[in-house]
Amino acid sequence: MNQFMVEMPEQCFHHIRQWLYQQSGIHLSVDKKSMVSARLQKRLRHLQLNCFEQYLHLLDQHDQTEERQLALNSLTTNETYFFREQAHFEFLRQHLTVLKKQSSLRIWSAAASTGEEAYSLAMLLAEQLGLQHNWRLIGTDINNEVLEQARKGVYDLRQTERIARSMLQTYCLKGVGKDQGKFMLRPELRAKVDFRQANLMDLPAMSEKFDVIFLRNILIYFKLEDKKHIVNSVLKQLKPGGLLIVGHTESINGYHPDIKLLQPSCYRWK
Repeated sequence: MNQFMVEMPEQCFHHIRQWLYQQSGIHLSVDKKSMVSARLQKRLRHLQLNCFEQYLHLLDQHDQTEERQLALNSLTTNETYFFREQAHFEFLRQHLTVLKKQSSLRIWSAAASTGEEAYSLAMLLAEQLGLQHNWRLIGTDINNEVLEQARKGVYDLRQTERIARSMLQTYCLKGVGKDQGKFMLRPELRAKVDFRQANLMDLPAMSEKFDVIFLRNILIYFKLEDKKHIVNSVLKQLKPGGLLIVGHTESINGYHPDIKLLQPSCYRWK
């Protein structure tokens, strides 16, 4: 038996579920025990702890800010890829005929993960508006490790499958030498995207409002009342007439009287 595999008692699992909910609002279902145990094993091994009770005691200490963030990083899910749910990018492409007439354009990727969504949007905007147009993208996530990956803009070549060849040639660089098998978004494109850490359950007031917000494939991790809280907080950052896009499997119908459904998962504010 692997001596480093530590059994997670049921009470510890419930404690971690509660802790994660308090930290982020994310609601883990009761069938996620094996996932939670597997993801936190690395932290126990690194810290040379013998049981999950010791780890929970550590998380409860006030001076363990870094460890709490590492635990949060371990427990959040970051599945993403370039041009995921293509219909949303086509929806935005159609609306850019109107949006491009504005003097500036601001878009927020509110669950940015490792950056694929934000860079997909950036390539679309660059293709349609050019890099000289006054548009910018903000990407946020609660996980600071994935944000560091996003800022680098370096990905495995296998992720190019969903990127149009014209975009690959114009906005991406193929890795050579030690970077063979990878590709990078060009610096001039990365310069148009800013990544920041943010907790959707406790959003700080931002200095600017957005024309378009992508809030995709994140609401599924929250309880109904918390979904409504997040949506209403996000709407405060959206300009009148702005667009809010959620995941294909998500619906926010009835969350606020001033949002109008334009097509499945795509809404207009006021």
